[in-house]
Amino acid sequence: MPSLEIVSHDKQRISVKLKGIPLQYANALRRICLNGVPVFAIDTVDIIENSSVLADEGLAHRLALIPIKTDLSRFVEPSKCDCKSETGCSNCRVMLILDSGDTDVTRTILSNELTSEDKDISPISDKIPIIQLAPGQRVKLEAYARLGRGTEHAKWNSSNISVLTETNKENEHVLTVESTGALIPEQIILTGVDELSNRLLEFKDILDQLKAE
Repeated sequence: MPSLEIVSHDKQRISVKLKGIPLQYANALRRICLNGVPVFAIDTVDIIENSSVLADEGLAHRLALIPIKTDLSRFVEPSKCDCKSETGCSNCRVMLILDSGDTDVTRTILSNELTSEDKDISPISDKIPIIQLAPGQRVKLEAYARLGRGTEHAKWNSSNISVLTETNKENEHVLTVESTGALIPEQIILTGVDELSNRLLEFKDILDQLKAE
């Protein structure tokens, strides 16, 4: 009988023992936990003003790599949203605003200055450096975050690490997942299990259709 046992668990990392699960399924779950669970990341940035020494593209790239807290119960991926819009809607996109204002001293802009229109979708930390501004420089922008998967771009990876190790028993493995902070570790595994199940069902449907032809 397949079973799952929690070996260790904290806010950032979880290790679970998978019993009675063939290696190929355990490894499929490992891969999904790494880059198959959707999380939020900044995807589009509209630069209103940027007088810093960093090019607009570099600034947008830095913003995209900031891990964003994710709520999968309230939002859907754009491809599954009923709006069918390239610009998105409140169900599939969240806007964050950054306005450094004028400065008379050299200072570092941190992630706590990114203001989100949804309090639940925001940077995982207030202390992530974004850019350093000299006196007289200013950055003002609108950033748009959406759900995506790491298979599309690494900025949507749900885990920093997802590792499968063997034990001394057959069909028993330990899966260790370390979250980026976008989701809690146990949610990554539970969502990964659902995702794996859905993919297997879709594959079965394809096989059934081929047999029927």
